[in-house]
Amino acid sequence: MFQGASSLSLDAKGRLSMPTRHRDALGAALTITKHPHGCLMVFPRTAWEQFRERIANLPMSAQWWKRIFLGNAMDVEMDGSGRLLVSPELRAGAGISKDVVLLGMGAHFELWDAQVYAAQEAEAMKAEMPDVFKDFSF
Repeated sequence: MFQGASSLSLDAKGRLSMPTRHRDALGAALTITKHPHGCLMVFPRTAWEQFRERIANLPMSAQWWKRIFLGNAMDVEMDGSGRLLVSPELRAGAGISKDVVLLGMGAHFELWDAQVYAAQEAEAMKAEMPDVFKDFSF
């Protein structure tokens, strides 16, 4: 289970240096794809394969969601220095240029443009909590 946030920067070639604490659990084979909220999802290959199967089995009414998740998926390999290349197409699709936030979300990570994430998080914090949290104890 991945959790926690890391503020990172992409290098000039669009490579992300994965935090050391996550490298062993991730493995070298990863898949990156778009998320409908405007970020990217980074999966270890085994978790991606499970997610991909669930998406592929959706009905035709979800065809556009299949295109978003499966049609944009790119397999990548982490290099010996723990870097992975985020393709120009995926970076453009998520508005990512240099500074990013990497969020552990359980079985995968979300990769956000740092400014976009900060703005969306601030909006979410101003809004009322969803009903599912009404009986949640903090």
